[in-house]
Formats: sequence, structure tokens, C-alpha cells
Amino acid sequence: MNGQIIKIISNLYTVKTIDGGLYGCRARGKFRNLRISPIVGDNVTIDIDNNLITEIKERRNELKRPIISNVDVALIISSTTHPELDLYLLDKLVSLVTYNNIEPVICFTKLDLLNESKKEMIKNLKKYYEHIGIKVFYNTDTKEIIDYLQNKIVVLCGQTGAGKSSLLNRLDSKLNIETNEISEALGRGKHTTRHTELYNINGAYIADTPGFSALDLDIPKEDLKYTFNEFMEYECKFRDCNHDKENNCGVKDAVQKKLILSSRYENYLLFLKEVKK
Repeated sequence: MNGQIIKIISNLYTVKTIDGGLYGCRARGKFRNLRISPIVGDNVTIDIDNNLITEIKERRNELKRPIISNVDVALIISSTTHPELDLYLLDKLVSLVTYNNIEPVICFTKLDLLNESKKEMIKNLKKYYEHIGIKVFYNTDTKEIIDYLQNKIVVLCGQTGAGKSSLLNRLDSKLNIETNEISEALGRGKHTTRHTELYNINGAYIADTPGFSALDLDIPKEDLKYTFNEFMEYECKFRDCNHDKENNCGVKDAVQKKLILSSRYENYLLFLKEVKK
């Protein structure tokens, strides 16, 4: 029978079949020999008599952190304070999921803790990201978020303590997922999610995943610029321009004219150094 892996704890894989059944399965030993590990999101065939995964279908896409496959949307949860807004991590996640052919969607949290000037700054950020084609929500936009994610496989990602589990509880109070306070000593949240699981929330399968504050940028240097949507609007003298030290660069001109957000371009240069290594 065909199904999809919706949860993994240790070596036990929970598979939801096409008829709605749930089966706790083990993976066949041949996958180990082939160096293939089943992950959440995988479409699989199972032997329901022996509770065994017998085949893993070809993946449409795959993320390494969080480890999940066949994703439609990456809902990037970005705290505006406590922990502080991290545009470097936000842009890195946008680039990573864009490169993996997953739609990035941003959700800003904890705006109720901001003063008016910081709220205005976040409002302007929202306008900019929407202008370059990225959907942006506030965590209070519960109905809008649910409507947008209908019939999609979604992964929540973002820094530890940003409010991923809290958002899931807001979208469906019956989940009652564990949340925790921010560590004052470390200035970041404590991990409350210890495994990856897909939750069925109003027709969308949403994965809550362990939080993190750093990740590798696994993108070839020649492809990095294509993960910045706004760069495509400007022409450069050289077709292979990396928008770094080249002359007659349309992207650098746009940054100087404040048509491209300075933090986006600065993060691009940091990412470029990282992938060159």
C-alpha cells in the first residue's frame, strides 16, 4: 500500500496511507546497504502485513536541516525580538529553500512586544519582501495563514525560540505542543521540538521541527545570485556577474539607489564568501 511518512522517532516510521490509515513501520535492511534513509515527507510503499517500508519513491525536493522531503512551502518563523530579529538567518533560509524549489513564506512573531518605531521597521520589511515576491504574514494572521497553506506540505523553520510551536498551537489549539521560555543567559530559546512530525491542520500537513540558530549554506556559488529574486530585475555588463567586485553592475547600482534593501545585499556578500570556501 502507498503512503507518506509523517513522523519518525528513533527507527520507527509512522506512515499515513492513502486510505487514511496509520502504520508504525520499520525500514527494510536494503536501504541501509543502498545508503538511503527514509525521512519525513517521503512517499513510500509499505507491506502492511509485516509493517515494513519496501520502497521509497523519488523525492521532489529535500532539505537537510530540517530533514524533510517533498515540501511545497517553507514557513520561515522570524522573531522580531527576544530573540532579536536575525535578518542574516532569515535571508539564508530564504536562499536555501528557494534553491531547493520550495516556496519561502515569512511569518514575523512577537510584534506585541515592540515599540511603535520597531513595529514600523517590521512593517517596511514586510513591504519589501512582498515586493520581491515573498508572501509575508504576522503570527496573528491565523485565518490567512491557514487559508494560504491549504492542501500543501509545509515545513516550519527558523531560529530557536522564534515561536514555531506556539504558532502551531495558535493554528490548532488541540495540538497542545510543548513550548518553553527564552533562556536569559543564552539570549535564545530552548529546544522544545525533538523530532520532525507532520501535523494535519485544516487540510495542510505542517512539520514542526527542532529549532536552530546556524546552518550551512549548501548552494553552488554560481547559483547563489539566483536565490535573490530582486537581482533579476537589474542588468549587468557581464552575463556572469557575481554582483561583487565587477564594474557596471546593475545590482550594485540598485543598492546605491536604495532600490535593493542594503541588508539583503550585505547578506548576499556574506553568503558569497561562505559558498566560495
